[in-house]
Amino acid sequence: MSAVTIHTRKFKVNRLLARRQMMVDVVHPGIGCPSKEKIAATLSTLYHKDAKNVICYGFRTQFGGGKTTGFALIYDSVEDAKKFEPKHRLLKKGLIEAKKTKEEGRRAKKTKKTNAKKGKKKNKAGKK
Repeated sequence: MSAVTIHTRKFKVNRLLARRQMMVDVVHPGIGCPSKEKIAATLSTLYHKDAKNVICYGFRTQFGGGKTTGFALIYDSVEDAKKFEPKHRLLKKGLIEAKKTKEEGRRAKKTKKTNAKKGKKKNKAGKK
Protein backbone atom coordinates (compact mmCIF):
# COMPACT_ATOMS: atom_id res chain seq x y z
CA MET A 1 0.00 0.00 0.00
CA SER A 2 2.91 2.34 -0.60
CA ALA A 3 1.25 4.19 -3.50
CA VAL A 4 -2.11 4.25 -1.74
CA THR A 5 -3.07 7.02 0.67
CA ILE A 6 -6.11 6.99 2.93
CA HIS A 7 -7.73 10.19 4.20
CA THR A 8 -10.70 10.47 6.54
CA ARG A 9 -13.18 13.33 6.56
CA LYS A 10 -16.50 14.16 8.21
CA PHE A 11 -15.26 12.38 11.33
CA LYS A 12 -17.89 12.10 14.03
CA VAL A 13 -17.94 10.41 17.43
CA ASN A 14 -21.34 8.83 18.01
CA ARG A 15 -21.61 7.92 21.70
CA LEU A 16 -25.20 6.66 21.42
CA LEU A 17 -24.13 3.94 18.99
CA ALA A 18 -20.70 3.47 20.61
CA ARG A 19 -18.80 4.17 17.40
CA ARG A 20 -16.78 6.61 15.37
CA GLN A 21 -18.09 7.23 11.87
CA MET A 22 -16.35 8.86 8.95
CA MET A 23 -16.02 9.12 5.21
CA VAL A 24 -12.90 7.55 3.76
CA ASP A 25 -11.08 8.79 0.66
CA VAL A 26 -8.64 6.30 -0.87
CA VAL A 27 -6.24 7.77 -3.42
CA HIS A 28 -4.72 5.05 -5.62
CA PRO A 29 -3.32 6.52 -8.85
CA GLY A 30 -2.59 4.00 -11.58
CA ILE A 31 -3.62 0.91 -9.59
CA GLY A 32 -6.87 -0.68 -8.46
CA CYS A 33 -8.52 0.11 -5.18
CA PRO A 34 -7.23 -1.95 -2.24
CA SER A 35 -9.60 -4.40 -0.57
CA LYS A 36 -11.85 -3.39 2.29
CA GLU A 37 -9.80 -5.62 4.60
CA LYS A 38 -6.64 -3.64 3.83
CA ILE A 39 -8.48 -0.35 4.33
CA ALA A 40 -9.91 -1.62 7.64
CA ALA A 41 -6.45 -2.73 8.77
CA THR A 42 -5.00 0.70 7.99
CA LEU A 43 -7.85 2.49 9.80
CA SER A 44 -7.47 0.19 12.80
CA THR A 45 -3.82 1.19 13.15
CA LEU A 46 -4.67 4.88 12.72
CA TYR A 47 -7.37 4.84 15.41
CA HIS A 48 -5.78 2.19 17.70
CA LYS A 49 -8.63 -0.31 17.49
CA ASP A 50 -8.84 -3.97 16.49
CA ALA A 51 -9.51 -4.64 12.80
CA LYS A 52 -12.66 -6.61 13.74
CA ASN A 53 -14.19 -3.41 15.10
CA VAL A 54 -13.74 -1.54 11.79
CA ILE A 55 -16.50 -1.94 9.20
CA CYS A 56 -16.02 -0.42 5.74
CA TYR A 57 -18.78 -0.23 3.15
CA GLY A 58 -20.22 1.78 0.27
CA PHE A 59 -17.03 2.34 -1.72
CA ARG A 60 -17.42 3.89 -5.16
CA THR A 61 -14.58 4.69 -7.54
CA GLN A 62 -14.73 8.03 -9.32
CA PHE A 63 -14.90 8.08 -13.08
CA GLY A 64 -11.41 7.71 -14.50
CA GLY A 65 -10.14 5.87 -11.44
CA GLY A 66 -7.51 6.98 -9.00
CA LYS A 67 -9.85 7.92 -6.16
CA THR A 68 -12.42 5.91 -4.23
CA THR A 69 -14.78 7.18 -1.55
CA GLY A 70 -16.71 5.18 1.03
CA PHE A 71 -17.79 4.97 4.66
CA ALA A 72 -16.18 3.46 7.73
CA LEU A 73 -17.52 2.73 11.19
CA ILE A 74 -15.20 1.99 14.09
CA TYR A 75 -17.04 0.43 17.02
CA ASP A 76 -15.73 0.50 20.58
CA SER A 77 -16.13 -3.30 20.86
CA VAL A 78 -17.27 -6.29 18.84
CA GLU A 79 -20.34 -6.60 21.09
CA ASP A 80 -21.39 -3.05 20.17
CA ALA A 81 -20.95 -3.87 16.49
CA LYS A 82 -23.14 -6.95 16.86
CA LYS A 83 -25.75 -4.88 18.69
CA PHE A 84 -26.07 -2.00 16.22
CA GLU A 85 -24.75 -3.14 12.84
CA PRO A 86 -27.08 -4.68 10.21
CA LYS A 87 -26.87 -8.46 9.98
CA HIS A 88 -25.75 -8.54 6.34
CA ARG A 89 -22.65 -6.49 7.13
CA LEU A 90 -21.85 -8.68 10.13
CA LEU A 91 -22.14 -11.75 7.91
CA LYS A 92 -19.82 -10.22 5.33
CA LYS A 93 -17.31 -9.27 8.03
CA GLY A 94 -17.51 -12.76 9.54
CA LEU A 95 -18.66 -11.68 13.00
CA ILE A 96 -21.78 -13.90 12.94
CA GLU A 97 -22.65 -17.21 11.33
CA ALA A 98 -25.35 -17.57 8.69
CA LYS A 99 -28.48 -19.39 9.79
CA LYS A 100 -28.69 -22.82 8.25
CA THR A 101 -32.41 -23.27 7.75
CA LYS A 102 -33.92 -26.14 5.85
CA GLU A 103 -36.91 -24.17 4.64
CA GLU A 104 -38.18 -24.70 1.18
CA GLY A 105 -37.93 -21.93 -1.36
CA ARG A 106 -40.57 -19.41 -2.31
CA ARG A 107 -41.71 -21.23 -5.45
CA ALA A 108 -41.92 -24.58 -3.63
CA LYS A 109 -44.15 -23.05 -0.95
CA LYS A 110 -46.48 -21.62 -3.58
CA THR A 111 -46.68 -24.92 -5.46
CA LYS A 112 -47.42 -26.80 -2.25
CA LYS A 113 -50.15 -24.32 -1.35
CA THR A 114 -51.72 -24.52 -4.83
CA ASN A 115 -51.70 -28.32 -4.80
CA ALA A 116 -53.31 -28.32 -1.35
CA LYS A 117 -56.06 -26.02 -2.62
CA LYS A 118 -56.69 -28.22 -5.62
CA GLY A 119 -56.84 -31.30 -3.41
CA LYS A 120 -59.40 -29.69 -1.12
CA LYS A 121 -61.59 -28.65 -4.05
CA LYS A 122 -61.57 -32.19 -5.44
CA ASN A 123 -62.47 -33.63 -2.05
CA LYS A 124 -65.34 -31.17 -1.59
CA ALA A 125 -66.65 -31.94 -5.08
CA GLY A 126 -66.49 -35.69 -4.40
CA LYS A 127 -68.41 -35.35 -1.12
CA LYS A 128 -71.41 -33.61 -2.74
